[in-house]
Amino acid sequence: MKAQSIRIASYNLQKCVGLDLRRRPDRSLQVIANLRAELVVLQEADKRLPPRPAALPHDMAEAQGWRVVDFGDPAASLGFHGNAMLIRPGVKVLTADHIDLPGLEPRGAIRADLETTIGPLRVIGTHLGLIRRYRLLQLRAIMRHLAHLGPMPTVLAGDFNEWGPARALDNATPGLLILPERPSFPSPRPVAPLDRFAISGDLVAKDHGTHSARPARVASDHLPVWVDLVPA
Repeated sequence: MKAQSIRIASYNLQKCVGLDLRRRPDRSLQVIANLRAELVVLQEADKRLPPRPAALPHDMAEAQGWRVVDFGDPAASLGFHGNAMLIRPGVKVLTADHIDLPGLEPRGAIRADLETTIGPLRVIGTHLGLIRRYRLLQLRAIMRHLAHLGPMPTVLAGDFNEWGPARALDNATPGLLILPERPSFPSPRPVAPLDRFAISGDLVAKDHGTHSARPARVASDHLPVWVDLVPA
């Protein structure tokens, strides 16, 4: 019998503003639907200034069959510090929380413990800072948060903002394997693997890659990335 898998995706929406400078959340949702994922972690899902209203409206996402996970930010926001999570009806939320991250710029992460087709799964979504020193501090803050929780198969996903090899981040993520790089930025001709996944040892990535089918190359300056996971 084949092990059941789950597809998780990560996508920096750039506030739903495409390379044509048009804000089109409907186009962003088309890209998300084309990923065929059960769970999608989003970055830049909210507008930048307080009260950070959602760039991707709740009702539009829900009309497409997604559930928006509640991380306790104000009602106008889709998530926390622009990080959001969409799940399909077959995924059940057990607990959800957000994490404040250190750095010069306001940054945060979201964490959901879920019941999925492959069993319990912990997913963290984040958008790390532009300066490596702060990226490492932010990853260590996430790992400290996880250290206070019970063990569970874990996925860390998001825009890591790291242009170089994954080994630059390995020391800050003990117990997690950062998957090999897949260029995702800039979307018309990707050269930098900014968008990444890291997984715990009780998970295996059957496959992972970037999604470049239309309209992904114009809908944001990032291409979405995806991974198919099975239990180890």
